[in-house]
Amino acid sequence: MQLDHSFTVPASPEEAWQLFLDLERVAPCMPGAVLDTLEGDAFTGRVKVKVGAVQMSYSGAGTVSRDKEARQIVLDLTGSETRGAGTAAATVTATMTEDPGGTRVRVRTDLDITGRPAQFGRGIMAEVGDRIVQQFADRLEELLRRPATADGAAASVAPSVADRPEPEAVDLGAAVLPVLLRKAAAPLAAAVAVVLVVTAVRRSRRSGTV
Repeated sequence: MQLDHSFTVPASPEEAWQLFLDLERVAPCMPGAVLDTLEGDAFTGRVKVKVGAVQMSYSGAGTVSRDKEARQIVLDLTGSETRGAGTAAATVTATMTEDPGGTRVRVRTDLDITGRPAQFGRGIMAEVGDRIVQQFADRLEELLRRPATADGAAASVAPSVADRPEPEAVDLGAAVLPVLLRKAAAPLAAAVAVVLVVTAVRRSRRSGTV
């Protein structure tokens, strides 16, 4: 499935481009994700999500390619559940353009996913993606407002498995529930209307007015 999202960051296109080049700084802004290793254009990482009481952890790898002229970054990602048969593969293309509020970042995701999250379908996945991308954008904005370290660089990725932090699960259930309730609102209203009509007819019959 293809998903499209966009957001604005309060920085010039050049500043935004430089930030996105630094995966070690940007990766912690993604909810539920931890970057484990980064060697050149290749990296590994983990993502943890939860739906209600069910948690799913994914471990994966990816590569990044950059087009400075177009201010475009492409991530090719693959992963699988650490305790399950689910898999995920994605090509994420982020393009930066000038915007009155700073820089507009358009993100196109070509996603192929199997397992439990696949049951949500494209509509719900798109709306859940909107919420996650908004959280990502909010964290990016905080990062841009935060002073840089003394040498202007972010802390390096921990090389030891024991030192790597466990990702904090992003709650898909909290994001999915409002979407499901909104989608169910119209059918529920129609069902309530039918019940009210049937009840009114029955009462009229009992009173002899019909």
